[in-house]
Amino acid sequence: MISALGVGLLTAVTPAQAAPPLSVSTVAAGLDKPWDIEIAPDGTLITGERGGRFVAIRPGGTAQTVRADQSKLFVTNEAGLMGLAVDRGFASNRTLYSCQAEKTSPTAFGTGSAGSLPIPFPNSGQVINVVAWRVADDWSSFTRTRTVLSNIPVNSGGRHAGCGLTAAPDGTLWVGTGDNAVRSYPQSRTSLGGKVLHITIGGAPAGGTIPGTPIYSLGHRNVQGVTIQPGTGRVYSIEQGTSRDDELNLLQAGGNYGYRPDRAPLIYDESVPMTDPARVPGAIGAVWSSGAPTIATPALEFLPSSGWGALGGTAVISAQQGKRLVFITLTENGRETVSTTDGLRDTYGRLRALKVDRDGSLLVSTDNGGNDRILRVRPAS
Repeated sequence: MISALGVGLLTAVTPAQAAPPLSVSTVAAGLDKPWDIEIAPDGTLITGERGGRFVAIRPGGTAQTVRADQSKLFVTNEAGLMGLAVDRGFASNRTLYSCQAEKTSPTAFGTGSAGSLPIPFPNSGQVINVVAWRVADDWSSFTRTRTVLSNIPVNSGGRHAGCGLTAAPDGTLWVGTGDNAVRSYPQSRTSLGGKVLHITIGGAPAGGTIPGTPIYSLGHRNVQGVTIQPGTGRVYSIEQGTSRDDELNLLQAGGNYGYRPDRAPLIYDESVPMTDPARVPGAIGAVWSSGAPTIATPALEFLPSSGWGALGGTAVISAQQGKRLVFITLTENGRETVSTTDGLRDTYGRLRALKVDRDGSLLVSTDNGGNDRILRVRPAS
């Protein structure tokens, strides 16, 4: 059951650098691992559970399951229905995008629609696709219209599936991918694993590292969030670390972010640094990293500059293992961290999706399984 609950006052408590008091209310409950949150122009909130269910929360708070044919969906561990993005022309075309793992016919090796160049990938019966859906006027159903991009690899165990997805103001799409725990993928120029991709809504490459492919940056481990900073156009990704160093990265076209887990012959070696300039010359360092241990960071947003007091304009990151929000103040050029503060620590369990709503409040989904919620977070008055 999906239900609406009331508002409470929460004061985040940490040993040091606690965020200012936050007011938290529940927008919807009765969800099961809602991976992402999007907002339509009419104010409807859309979320998708990893198991494949789409849910629309209408203005006024009524929540409804949205019918959609997900018979192709491949669900296991970190893979399933993941990133969501609303098309910038939604008011006229009613288009929503999802990044999701899907079953396919096993072949020894697959190639196909990753731009003008074929991108090969091992195909053992599943793949990650970016899918376009047409939303019914009454939000009763989503109808699949096309596969925008295919050939993003995913292994049979669903590990490191990535699937960060965002729609840019210029109408292009940004896609973060995972390395599938395959040693060669992060540094490979012929695999879409361990990358950030940049495409048009038609699926064509929008410029990046390798002409004719959608690869924008490489050397990543598991990118589950890509976000554009308002007012600057800077594109940032958040990725999950090994036993340490979840990373916030400022993306550059052709940038290599230095993850290279192929040190041991034929072994995926996660003891290597997340950014390894010794083995990846020119590797770009992180703007922020978690240190040890990892806190598992799946999502990133930027708060509005007004209405949030001392937190205005900060980057906010969700944490699953860390069970909190991390607010990061960046330097003016966006390349370094000035300070960090924590909020909601150990209060709602694992936190995943983030989205700034039209009123400037922050929407946050829990990721505990079974009875998850979407929370609305504001500064306490």
